[in-house]
Amino acid sequence: MAALSVSKILDNMEIGHNVMHGQYDWMNDPQLNSKMYEWDNVSPSANWQYTHNYIHHTYTNIRGLDRDIGYGLLRIDPDQKWHPAYLGNPLYAVVLMFVFQWGVLVHDLELDRLQTGEATWAEVKERNSGTLRKVRRQLLKDYVLFPALTGPFFASTMAGNATANVARNVWAFAIIFCGHFPADVESFSEESAENESRGQWYLRQLLGSANITGSKLFHIMSGNLSYQIEHHLFPDIPSRALPRDRRRGPRAVREVRPAVQHRSAAQAAGQRRQEDCQVRTAQRVLGPPARRDARAGARGVRRTGPRGGLRSVGCGRAGQSAGRCAANDQQRAVTTTAAATWRHDGRHRRWRRSCDACRGSAPRSADRRHRIGRLGSDGGVPPA
Repeated sequence: MAALSVSKILDNMEIGHNVMHGQYDWMNDPQLNSKMYEWDNVSPSANWQYTHNYIHHTYTNIRGLDRDIGYGLLRIDPDQKWHPAYLGNPLYAVVLMFVFQWGVLVHDLELDRLQTGEATWAEVKERNSGTLRKVRRQLLKDYVLFPALTGPFFASTMAGNATANVARNVWAFAIIFCGHFPADVESFSEESAENESRGQWYLRQLLGSANITGSKLFHIMSGNLSYQIEHHLFPDIPSRALPRDRRRGPRAVREVRPAVQHRSAAQAAGQRRQEDCQVRTAQRVLGPPARRDARAGARGVRRTGPRGGLRSVGCGRAGQSAGRCAANDQQRAVTTTAAATWRHDGRHRRWRRSCDACRGSAPRSADRRHRIGRLGSDGGVPPA
């Protein structure tokens, strides 16, 4: 049963998904040709290729165009219109996880277009003419023909096939949802994507997907879809090359948009607590907002970082900020920040604030010794 589950996972993730993306068409092998391949799934490959290869990869995370956002069942984006029916989201997600291949089948039928009037029943029927034939063949193979070949073990073989299908469904659901819908992945409106250039399309792919860390075996079992960012940038490149593209890829992949790593709930909660602690401590150091605004020009200000953290700007050395920190003032006028940080001087038990322009520091009282390290979550690097 375990071997059959692994076989179905590899056939779905490593072989089926990647072959139907056309990643091996260059081999001129009929068995690996995307136009001729049929995968071990109830959804016909032609239907899946249209909704996934064309719709999803073209309109990635565009609300109203990318039908993969929530699969028409879940509300997973704050900008999706809320309805009381979404109160059942946790239950819907669990059910969808166990019957994921059937959820993909219904999703590929595009029955919602009938309700909105975007398609007629004749059009939907013509497009899905081979669906019932594919479903019938899959059910006969898994639950009639193969179990019958085992004779007296018919029942156990049928149960084993059902268990392997469920295991494949759960694994595919986890990989797909973790690579597309974590908290840090962005969604887009139709207006923001109008008349976008080719470079803007690549940027949307970069911001609308996430990578997942794991071992080499994990990447193989996921069909290298753990490198989801690289896959969305280059969907027709063989999946085995995605790790190499991650290491040697464009600067945008490696620096501009670091890979969004899937985090557990405990890790996410711990990071939020740490950021909240940093904010509260920095507010105690700075005083009330009115006081901060009054002394912002003379002693330097702190601005909110991209993840809610704070970073220090300016030097704050009395009588020298106008002279030695002129470079910082000029840089702040352009980029709104400078590489100034708080550091704790363990020898004198003082907080010292320094900047790269004047290479000086100003002590703080010993009662501000909460070890927050650098207040800036971005390490003091100016935003692009």
